[in-house]
Amino acid sequence: MRRVKFSISLVAVIALLAVVVGVVAGRATSAGAKSGGGGKGGPTAGKRIDVIVKASDSSFWQTMLAGAKQGGTDYGLTVSLFGPTSETDVNQQVQLVENSISRGVDGIVLAPNSSSALNNVIDRARKAKIKVIIADTQVTTAVDGFIGTDNTKAAEQAGKRLCELSQKAGKTSGDVLIESSVAGVQVLKDRETGFRSGLATCSGLKVIEPRYNNNDINTAASQVNDTITANPNLVAVFAANNTSGDGAARAIKDNKATDRIPVVSFDTDPQQVAALGDGSLDTLVVQNPYFFGYQGVVEAGMATVNSAPPPNLDPGAVLADKSNMNEPAVKQLLTPPTTKAAK
Repeated sequence: MRRVKFSISLVAVIALLAVVVGVVAGRATSAGAKSGGGGKGGPTAGKRIDVIVKASDSSFWQTMLAGAKQGGTDYGLTVSLFGPTSETDVNQQVQLVENSISRGVDGIVLAPNSSSALNNVIDRARKAKIKVIIADTQVTTAVDGFIGTDNTKAAEQAGKRLCELSQKAGKTSGDVLIESSVAGVQVLKDRETGFRSGLATCSGLKVIEPRYNNNDINTAASQVNDTITANPNLVAVFAANNTSGDGAARAIKDNKATDRIPVVSFDTDPQQVAALGDGSLDTLVVQNPYFFGYQGVVEAGMATVNSAPPPNLDPGAVLADKSNMNEPAVKQLLTPPTTKAAK
């Protein structure tokens, strides 16, 4: 399988992450030089930062928690890790932010399950002088910083890749399924928009009505299986997140469709990596949730000592397939460390 060049090369992404972490951490250090510098003994030492992800049972978000934990260790921050069980549980996530406000933490790193439903509680946190850094999903209220992938651009590359895979298979026309998790979530809407834009390079491929599985792998597998069975014109699948990718891979294997229906999926978890290896997934659009967590707590720490973090930081994404999945830098992104949230 030929590798498609992504908008930001892998080398550039890795270099960018290293430089940005160094620059931002350096700014935190210089902000408190008179107090003895940054790191464990610097001005952010002992600051309490709560990290609240979208779902505690997802390996993707557990990787963000691992990054946050390491960032806290490196910079002497007291980091606590939380998350609702499911990405659909907005109310529990609101309650977790309320709990952080009640405990009077210094900062919150939040990957919100809605772009608007948490606005009020975010406003209350900032009114209580708590710094709020948002990860992954932009919100429509004021915050102290944002870290996240430009999902439209990344998904556009997914569309172009699936176009190429279809052409390679000799299929210049047919139907394409978007298997996604939750309708109406802005990140997923952006991915759908970007994917359609990228796929437009293959004018004969038509996107059919997206299916939504509420982040349930069994539902995703069933939906993809039903579409394969009912639609003989199906030529490709785009899975908009890791749960959708896991379900799609299962359906592809069950239908022995590895060689005839290519699948491009966002994100990465152990099941997806295995599916990439056995060919039931053809390409993964790999983000860096570890960076979300690490950089998030660094930025939250910066904000608590009045050193303004970057307002918007996009670490980019990488396309991984069989041809590059064992390269050291890519392998590190595909198999990152994980940490579980507090019960």
